[in-house]
This record gives sequence, C-alpha cells and structure tokens, in this order.
Amino acid sequence: MAEVSVTAANEKQRQAWLGGAMPEVERVRSGLWSIPVPIPINPLRYVLVYALEVPGGVVIVDAGWNTEEAFGALDSGLKAAGYQIADVKAVLVTHMHPDHYGLAGRVRDASGAWIGLHPADARLLHDRYDDEGMSVLIERQRALLVRCGVPEVEAEDLASASKAIREYVSMAAPDRLIEDAERLDLPGWNLRAVWTPGHTPGHLCFVEPDRKLLFTGDHVLPRITPAVSVHPQSTPNPLAEFLDSLRAVRKLDVDEVMPAHEFRFLELAGRVDYMIGHHEARLAEIEDAVTEKPGLSCWDITTRLTWSRPWDTIPPYMQRSANNETLAHLVWLEDRGALSRVPGEPDMWFPGESPSAWRASSETWGDRGARQSSPG
Repeated sequence: MAEVSVTAANEKQRQAWLGGAMPEVERVRSGLWSIPVPIPINPLRYVLVYALEVPGGVVIVDAGWNTEEAFGALDSGLKAAGYQIADVKAVLVTHMHPDHYGLAGRVRDASGAWIGLHPADARLLHDRYDDEGMSVLIERQRALLVRCGVPEVEAEDLASASKAIREYVSMAAPDRLIEDAERLDLPGWNLRAVWTPGHTPGHLCFVEPDRKLLFTGDHVLPRITPAVSVHPQSTPNPLAEFLDSLRAVRKLDVDEVMPAHEFRFLELAGRVDYMIGHHEARLAEIEDAVTEKPGLSCWDITTRLTWSRPWDTIPPYMQRSANNETLAHLVWLEDRGALSRVPGEPDMWFPGESPSAWRASSETWGDRGARQSSPG
C-alpha cells in the first residue's frame, strides 16, 4: 500500500533523518528537550531521548545504548539544555530493548536516578540479559526456529544472532514498576502511562494531556513500523495486542507525537490508520500464500513474502526477525480461523475454516483477544 506522509514537527529534524545525519539537540518547547543518542551497528542510527525539566533537574524518557559514544552524547545533550547527568532524577523506559534501556543503569549509577519500567518487561530482563538466562533463551529460540522450518544449521546461527548486543546493556533492575494508566508524580507535568503491548509485552507510551503530547517509544514511528514478533519472550498473540494498542492511542487527543526514532510529527490518527492498514495488507498476503500452496512452513512463507530488499541480502538477525514477524501474523490468522496448522518439526500451515472472514469487518478486526492474556 502507498506510504502516507506525516507532517514533521521540525523539518530540520526530518531532513537530518533523511540525509543520514544526526539531528541537533533541540528545545522542543518550554521545559522539554530532544537529545539524539547514537546507536551502533543499527540502521536506525540514533534514539531520541526526551528530557523533561522538573525542579532541580530532569526526567528522561529512554536512555540509549550502553556505549561511551552514547553516554557522551547524552551528557553533551543535557549540558546543552543546562543540565548534566548528575541532574537526572528518573529514567522512564518505554521498553526493554537495548537502545532504550541499555544505558539506564549507568545513568542511575552517575545520578542516583530511579528507573521505571512496566512489570511485563521487568519480568523478562534476567532471561534476556543475564548470561545464564540468555543461554536458555537462545536454546528456546533455536527450537522455535526449527518448528518454523529453519534448517538446523541456520537455526543455530540465527538463534544467537543478537547475542553480540548484550555488551550494549548495563543490566539494571528497575526501581519502580509503572502500571497502565498510572499518573507519574513529576512536578510541573501531568504525565500518564499508557500500556501498549505488542513490540514488547510491557511497552509503554506516555501521554501529557495538558500539553497534548504523546511519547511513543517504538509503538508509533513516522516512517517505519516496529517489529511485532512471536518469540520465546512474547505473549501468545502479540499482533492482536499491538493492533488493539494502536487503536487505544489513536483515541488520544494530542497535537504532537514524540517517537524514539526518526523525527517528531503531528498526525497521530493518520499514522495509526496507515500502520493498521499495513498489517492488514500483510495478513492478506500471508493468507493468500498459504491458500495458493497449502502445507508451507513459516520459514517457507517468510522467504516468499515481499520485503524491502532481496531476501538473500538481509542480514541473519533481520531474517530471524522477519521469520518471527511472519509467525505473529500466522498466529493472528489462526486465531481468527483463517488458517490452521499441523504441529510438527516443522509446523505446516493450511487454509482454515473461515478463510478471509476477517477482511469483511475491518472496523473490528483488531479488537478481539488483545488483552485477554497477561503479558509476561
């Protein structure tokens, strides 16, 4: 489907993204700063850390990867705003991925700040980032890939493809667990947490209704869609959760969206509608592939889909992500009765009892099941 453009809140920031440059540290409005923090070995290039001024310091939304370059960029950005790392009072982490959570522990060590995270992500930190837990997680990922039809040799490599990023995380248990709809006690701010599971089980957005701002982390970005995958730490049907989460934030009355990547923009509802349509198109493509050739594995289907580049040029860790994203769509279709699977090694996918029934009710197709299971 055709891309729907959004209006950048700052055209210079958008041009920096399109030109492959780092945007400037920016005073977004009174008491609010945007600080780009570089991400190594990643096409996203940087995470946008937001600094909210409070009496005696700042509260930051996300932190960046744990590298010297990232720490230095955050420190320099805070100094441009008139602060330093020691002035950070809290780190509000939107989700547990390294480019958001990785530097939080080091910031806490340098400032005494408290770290806040949703409990559904907090429960997963040990298995994701401790060496013992990571070994178990990699084996579970390998077994999942085999069930998806990935050849054994490739499954071994793909399962451990992201192990190298462990060094970019300073393992730090959160000091506070932030629940859905919780109002955060930040003087001068009316900030409320919005639980938006899908990209991770505990992903959080933060809405400021008085200023009509929404900090979206990775949930809503201006040009790309976040990965929504079935994997060993996901909930059973993360795509259902993600679609319901999109519909939930679409209802919010905000004038400006503050994402963690790319650039700030204005049209929340239009962007959400496009993202839902993107997943609807992908669901249709996957259902059609299985209908055309019943008995495919998830890996077979993944390699047949349309991607942004030729399949053979996609790096291994991204191929794993693509497979797990395809599985999330298959599970969604299975839940609606559009597809069925025959378990095995690999699982095989076939047309279901209600093919295409979900396409006839586009107003409600994302509603069912998204919050029926507890993330964790």
